[in-house]
Amino acid sequence: MATSPERNHAGVTTSIGSRIVSIAVVFPGQGSQFVGMADPWVGHPAGRAVLEEAGDAIGRDLVAAAHDETALATTEFVQPALLACGVAAFRVLEAEGLRDVVGAAGHSLGEFSALVAAGVLKLGEALRVVVVRGEAMQRAGEVSPGTMTALLGTGPDDAGALCDEARADDVLIVANRNSPAQSVISGSVAAIERAEALAAQRKIRAVRLNVAGAFHSALMEPAVQPILDELAELEFAAPSFPIAENVSGTLVSDPAELRALLGRHVISPVRWQEDAQALAAAGARTFLECGPGTVLTKMAKRVVPDASAVAISSPDAAAAAVSSAP
Repeated sequence: MATSPERNHAGVTTSIGSRIVSIAVVFPGQGSQFVGMADPWVGHPAGRAVLEEAGDAIGRDLVAAAHDETALATTEFVQPALLACGVAAFRVLEAEGLRDVVGAAGHSLGEFSALVAAGVLKLGEALRVVVVRGEAMQRAGEVSPGTMTALLGTGPDDAGALCDEARADDVLIVANRNSPAQSVISGSVAAIERAEALAAQRKIRAVRLNVAGAFHSALMEPAVQPILDELAELEFAAPSFPIAENVSGTLVSDPAELRALLGRHVISPVRWQEDAQALAAAGARTFLECGPGTVLTKMAKRVVPDASAVAISSPDAAAAAVSSAP
């Protein structure tokens, strides 16, 4: 006789019968794109269906355009393309037999992929918002120029202290709280340059990111209203598993709260370290990165050292991950 699901203090199912549910799915954001990133999913029916639906929704051959370096450098194309690739990877995992997960998280843009995977938004709905989001962020970056820099070997607290020292009267914040050994700061070009100079003095490695603006900072304020207007048109369903939400850094299952937090997304820091810790506290011991690259796989191992992390880079990788799941 099957036993009832057990729940931990966070209210998340961690076992079904005798089987432990210890998988979290995570989705990368902008910066993980590469030429040909959609190709692996064309050969699997579940992945191909997602890419075709996404291409129809944005009026563009997504697979072909993902070979265009110029297109991949634009926020308005790369955001829906990354969303589609992340969802394609997840649908392939499902088709290969993945059923139960502890929760999901997406880094910045990747949160939209997580919301689709959890059934909060339909793919077409998420794509509409993301297209508006990408266009609005591109315009905001033109109206209020800014940039971002990664501080390697530097945790969020130390990065925050550096921002306090370099900010002056400009915008400068820790935009991505990624891990104890990596943070990303965002702000005006002048403030970023001062922060980079301070980092050099202190022998902190700073890497300027190739982005169209100061994402996840107050300089993105002009992008907020167009995104809110688009979100107001959508119905948010209850998620099939909790979302470790970027703005709060906590597990969220309430649709109204997910909508409200998503409205503040582009002007709020990404609390990725807290997201990974929240998933681990809920029982996650394996993180499956759905989408291009291995950025989140590496971060998961830094934030949750006793967990395993696997990049789902192809249908074969998806099949192997499912077959080896607890």
